[in-house]
Amino acid sequence: MQKISFTLLLALSTLISCAQNKNKQKEKNMNTATIPANAKVAYFGEGCFWCTEAFFQRLEGVISVTSGYGGGHVANPSYEQVCDKATGHAEITKIVYDPEKITYDELLEVFWKTHDPTTLNQQGADKGPQYRSVVFYLTDEEKQKAEHYKTELDKSGAWSKPIVTAIEPFKNFYPAELYHQNYYNDNPDQGYCAFVIRPKVEKFEKVFKDKLKKH
Repeated sequence: MQKISFTLLLALSTLISCAQNKNKQKEKNMNTATIPANAKVAYFGEGCFWCTEAFFQRLEGVISVTSGYGGGHVANPSYEQVCDKATGHAEITKIVYDPEKITYDELLEVFWKTHDPTTLNQQGADKGPQYRSVVFYLTDEEKQKAEHYKTELDKSGAWSKPIVTAIEPFKNFYPAELYHQNYYNDNPDQGYCAFVIRPKVEKFEKVFKDKLKKH
């Protein structure tokens, strides 16, 4: 009996070790993607970061997209802490891109057209300050472009209500837990992915078909 118990324990230990190594390797791959010297970074929040990530990952010129938390006052927050609405963070994505293949203006266009920027602290059924619409700019040029685009959209009447998107200086970014990364691609049949994200992605791919990566 002791021998069987030891064997089971050894097998369990091996499985746990393999799982941990797999997660570490995935995290390593996520953080060491080949990035050209001229690469730039953009930070956007437009509701659930699973959706935002799925959109921007598909764009030609986007090198990597990392889901995370930004704009709050708690260091290294957990998903549960952010959901408690007391950290000040929004669910955002860090988008690393090649400016020779896609511009910041084009990223802004995708940002504005893939969510409802008129609903305060809400996207669809997702409610709370963590789902707020926000652009975190890194330079004065990014700020000017975001504010100009927002003003022109309001003038155009594209939305029946005023745009409430916040345009704020970049403050901080903390990568979300590993299971949040590449979520839609890894879990296409999960309920939220199948019924909420997939229709949005399909619409996005039709609207931005000329900007998609060539597979």
